[in-house]
Amino acid sequence: MSPFNDTGPKQFIADFYLSFHNDLLDSGEDPGVIIDRYHTADVVQIADGLRMDREKLIAHTRPVRKNRPSLRVEVHDALVDGEQIAARSTLHVRYRKKTFAIDTYVFGRFTEDGRMRQAHMLTRTLPAEVPEEREVSA
Repeated sequence: MSPFNDTGPKQFIADFYLSFHNDLLDSGEDPGVIIDRYHTADVVQIADGLRMDREKLIAHTRPVRKNRPSLRVEVHDALVDGEQIAARSTLHVRYRKKTFAIDTYVFGRFTEDGRMRQAHMLTRTLPAEVPEEREVSA
């Protein structure tokens, strides 16, 4: 059974990002408990060439919890094949004094219960604001 059967792939990946983010910020639970809810114990996530296992993911949650950014997820494309997903999305992040967006390309493998087992991600940070186009006259 595929973890993507109950919802479409775009909705699944948006819900995964947002639920994980919200649980991390709104719950007083230990970060390891939250990581385990969304990831397998043997998870390997490679983001922009940097390998993160369970312990590194837990460490990554500390600054997120401290800074408490807001998050909006815009999923542009998502395709599934069995337990695998490929998705292109934009994460819109707002800190107290900083706003930016991150284009994210993820190729992931999920368990039947919807937990991430493996992911390869490429990201690109976008400028906070796109300047308006100006007409140039000669």
